[in-house]
Formats: sequence, structure tokens, C-alpha cells
Amino acid sequence: MPGFTTSTLHSDRRGGVEHGSLHKPIHANVAYGYEDVQDLVDVFQGRSSNYSYTRQVNPTVSALEAKIDAMERGVATVCFATGMAAIGTALFALLRRGDHFVSSAYLFGNTTSLFQTFAAQGVDVTFVDATRTDAVEEALRPETRLVFVETIANPRTQVTDLEGIGTLCRERGLIYVVDNTMTSPYLFQPVDVDASLIVNSLTKYIGGHGNAVGGAITEMGRYDWTTFDNIDDTYKRGDPSRWAITQIRKKGLRDFGATLGPESAHHLAVGAETLALRMERQCANARALVDFLAAHDKIAKVYYPGLPDHPQHGRTTRLFRHPGALFSFEPTDDVDAFALLNRLELVVKSTNLGDNRTLAIPVAHTIYHEIGPERRAEMGIADSLIRISAGIEDIDDLIEDFAQALGGM
Repeated sequence: MPGFTTSTLHSDRRGGVEHGSLHKPIHANVAYGYEDVQDLVDVFQGRSSNYSYTRQVNPTVSALEAKIDAMERGVATVCFATGMAAIGTALFALLRRGDHFVSSAYLFGNTTSLFQTFAAQGVDVTFVDATRTDAVEEALRPETRLVFVETIANPRTQVTDLEGIGTLCRERGLIYVVDNTMTSPYLFQPVDVDASLIVNSLTKYIGGHGNAVGGAITEMGRYDWTTFDNIDDTYKRGDPSRWAITQIRKKGLRDFGATLGPESAHHLAVGAETLALRMERQCANARALVDFLAAHDKIAKVYYPGLPDHPQHGRTTRLFRHPGALFSFEPTDDVDAFALLNRLELVVKSTNLGDNRTLAIPVAHTIYHEIGPERRAEMGIADSLIRISAGIEDIDDLIEDFAQALGGM
């Protein structure tokens, strides 16, 4: 088998590309015509894998889905307009009123908000400390259907007990959903911990260039969907490993219409080709910045799984190729976080992560503002916490920027 980057780089060509193009072309069309009406009917009734309507299938998007399959070693992938659309429509397609699921408490803020909305609609959720498998086990109920976790938490970098929860879900017959956005398929492949479904926000490291948003759900073929009552009879055809992902495409993507456009799919596919190269540089830059900040007398605390004193450092070293390119820190009490950020000249004050550029944001006042001070305190998010997403700049320039900013405090 070819290596990670070789496989990603050449995946477009393996399926045959029009006119010998090295990239799958952008198919900017909505519908697809057939000479024989029976061919059109076969597409709609699932007897053919050809194309019908771009809301749910498009050749450019299909090429990206195949690329994500290869990266995650999956069975099938469905792409969406955003990462949030991927999570929301997948759970909408699989869960019913009265169902329950368990989620990590250390979640991306919008995901927490989404899950609270599910609870208001009759699909209950229990938030737990997913760094401990026993906390997940204690939250299980007879009506529990799935467990949802992130690999590394944003912004405090708690690392989920991915192996332990995977074993628990396998033993209890639960769907195991792993959001791999923070690590990306290059640093970690959740199939190795028996994930049932994998989420990726393609906007982040996989796309990498801050020029397109997208999300994906990948079926890993590990869960026995013949035991899952919520699969509609319509989709119980052929290989059972594809029943759920078909329902996600039909009941999630088709019915909600959170469609990834072909132009965005093209940007994301091209960006994915350099994922390994970018992640190597970003992780190296993150580690160098962490070491610099951890030794600085104006910094009170740095949160990064690569540090020996991180609570899940051993787990990080065992599971991930590198500890990631995101970290956060708290300045000392005499340093105003806003003033420090405003003194940075090279680092961009911006949301998003996984960009080629190094980005910084005051967490409590922006992306976690809406959840309120009580919930932030539960998550360990101090008012002074600053999150850094390391980019690919020359490391000497990044360290110099932080040094001059801190030197004036």
C-alpha cells in the first residue's frame, strides 16, 4: 500500500479523470441527464451509483469523499457544507425522540450548543469527562444509542480515553463517533480504536488554507447496523456496513440540504494533498512556541498534550504521531490578555484553526462567550485564556513576535 501522502495525492487519478486532468474538475452543474429513463429511475431507487441531483451527489464532491475514505481507511464518506452540518445531520438521521447519547463535556462550543438543541427536541444527552472511560460508563442508560467524543479538546487540550471508550462501546453495542478534527487523519486514525463513525471538519487541517468550509462523516465498517433499530427499511439493502451512511446521505444530507458545493470541494481536495507536510511544520512550530512560552516569566500556564506535565501526556505519546498544532495559555495576573494580543504583529487575531497562518484568539470572550461563566468554569476556561493555532511560518519569526509582545508587558 502506498504511504499517506502518496495515496492522498494520487487518489483523484485512480478513479479515472476527464481528459487526463491531475485534479478532479469542478462539476458546476445541478442535475444529470440520461438517454434512457430507466437509468434515471435506477439512480433514484438505489440500483445505480450514478448521479441524480447535486444536493446529495456531485462528481467533484465524490472525488473528495474518496480521498477522505483513503485518509481514514474508511468504507464510505459523506461530505457536507460544514463540519457542524456533518455532526448535526448525522445525528438527526440516526437518532429518534427518546434516544439518549453520551458526549464529552470538553467540546467545541457550537457542538455543545447543537447537542443542547437536540435535548430540547427529545434526544437527551449527558456530558461527561471523556478522559475517563468510567465516567462514560456511569452515564449509560438502557436507551443510550451512541457515544460522541473529540480526540483533543479545544481549547484546553484534554485528550479523550479513546481506546477505553472504544472497548466499552464495542462491548455494549454502542455507536462510537469520534471527531478527528483536532488531530486530522495524519496524526491519528480512529479506526484503530474501533470508531464506528468519524467526523472531520474539512475547514481545518485537511483543507488547511482558510479558503473553504466543509465537513465529513466517514463510515468505518466496525458497527453491526443489523442490530440498530433506527435504520429505515428503505436503506436495508446490500452490504449492512453501508446502511447507516446511506441513511445519513438520504435522511441527513438530502432532506436537510447542507450540501458541499463543488468549488469548495475542489479547494478542500487540493488542500488535503499537503496535509502531512503542513502538519509536520505546524506541530513543530507549536512545540517550539510552547517551550518558549512555558519558560517565560509572564506566562502562568501552558496547555499542550506534548508537555510532560499534561495529564494525558502518556496517552498522547502512545496514540498520536504528534501532540497537535493547537495549544492555549494563561498569562500571569499582571498581564492584560487583550493588550498582549494587540502587541502581536505577525500572529493574526482571528478565529478558525488549522490555517497555514498562526492564529490567536481570547477564548472566553469570543468562541466560548455564549455558554456563560459557569459552564466555562466547569471546562476550565479562564477569562485570560488565549488559544493559539500554529501555522507554517518560520519559527524564528513567530518566537520573535511573541518575545517582543511579552517584552512590552
